[in-house]
Amino acid sequence: MPSLDPDTQADRLPGDVEEELAAVLPETQGSRFGRFLTGAIWHFVAVLLLAVAASILWREFHELSPADLAAAIRAWGWDSTLLAIGFSATSFLLMGVVELMGLRWAGARIGAGSALAGGFIACAISHSLGANLLVAGAVRARFYAKHGITLRQVAAATVFNSFTFAVGISTLAGVSLLLARGHEIAEVSRIAKPVADAMGGILVTGVTGYIALCAVLHRPLRVFGHSVKLPSWRTALAQLAIGTVDNAVAAAILWILLPAGAISYFAFVGAYAPSVIVGLISHVPGGVGVFEGAVSTLTRGLSPAALAAAFLGYRLFFFLIPLMVAGISLAIDTVGERARRSEKARS
Repeated sequence: MPSLDPDTQADRLPGDVEEELAAVLPETQGSRFGRFLTGAIWHFVAVLLLAVAASILWREFHELSPADLAAAIRAWGWDSTLLAIGFSATSFLLMGVVELMGLRWAGARIGAGSALAGGFIACAISHSLGANLLVAGAVRARFYAKHGITLRQVAAATVFNSFTFAVGISTLAGVSLLLARGHEIAEVSRIAKPVADAMGGILVTGVTGYIALCAVLHRPLRVFGHSVKLPSWRTALAQLAIGTVDNAVAAAILWILLPAGAISYFAFVGAYAPSVIVGLISHVPGGVGVFEGAVSTLTRGLSPAALAAAFLGYRLFFFLIPLMVAGISLAIDTVGERARRSEKARS
């Protein structure tokens, strides 16, 4: 069985990167029938969640007129618009820092600039296309091939990034649910305060347990047929800090586009974080529709026009524009690399 231990050496990246990477990443392991059954279940879940989300969105926004939506967008003002763009850029910068940490942890030798560029391209594309582990891993493998980074190092860095996101979103959701005041939860959220406290406590406890496990467990774990080496407790704390700030900034992109005073930040994040998770579980590309339906379900008292406009801004600033920039950047890099190889072959 392949190993995700970052110290394990491997050959250079093969040509059929996606197929080879699928055999390395943990979520793809198992029998052929098991993979088929799992895929069928996830497709059913995706269709079900998308149908539920469509029903919710129709109920919330079917009376919304284009004029109301345009007025809500104009109400952002330049200050909120620029802040949203700045938050998006900051989030991708933090993802790049995590990318560098993951690659260095996996034993890869690469400059900070290349890691930041690779992290931006991989995250921007995988966020929008879904299937994050495989898509992000394949993009990383293609981009980092010229740096001599092995497929197992790419897989280890991809899993490291996923753990950082999971730790960050769990910490953000847990702390926000615990800090949101009872009257705020009652006024603008459909999450009951006792449920919010219980969920917050469970999430914070889970993150604490992960940090403790990294501190006391120094031998590799066997997970899905792989040998997985946990990071040190210092690295785990860095994952927690950067992942939490990254997710907090991403949530602020949507929150800042809502009318001032409509909902407190902590109460909003209590709805945002689980909605992100539901969007990921749905396997719908980018969680489109599912994420919006979940946020609409978990919040109340917000103007439909303002909420719909905020959704559009969030998708534009955090998904569409980064995807376009990443796609163009990857195409330029691929063409340039092929040109360099051709020139080297001729010489």
